[in-house]
Amino acid sequence: MTKSKQFSPEVRERAVRMVQEHRGEYPSLWAAVESIAPKIGCVPQTLLTWVQRQEVDAGVREGVTTTEAKRVKELEREVKELRRANEILKLASAFFAQAELDRRLKS
Repeated sequence: MTKSKQFSPEVRERAVRMVQEHRGEYPSLWAAVESIAPKIGCVPQTLLTWVQRQEVDAGVREGVTTTEAKRVKELEREVKELRRANEILKLASAFFAQAELDRRLKS
């Protein structure tokens, strides 16, 4: 089993820039990606994903930008934490309400 490579942001940016600069020399985007990917050391699909992500971030292609996706992820995490805190508060409230009732009955 092989471990996937991690490419630095600089390598990704350079690879995407190479595709954009040489795109006109090829009949399609895929042909450009297939030609340039081996030079970077990645598979064509990975490079195509980087190119498409950059196009979305630049507003050239429809989709959710990286910044928006990151913000949504942060908000989802915050909602999850708040729901957990709410559940704890509900349980604590019920516990103390029951304790108050028990205290009144014993008095």
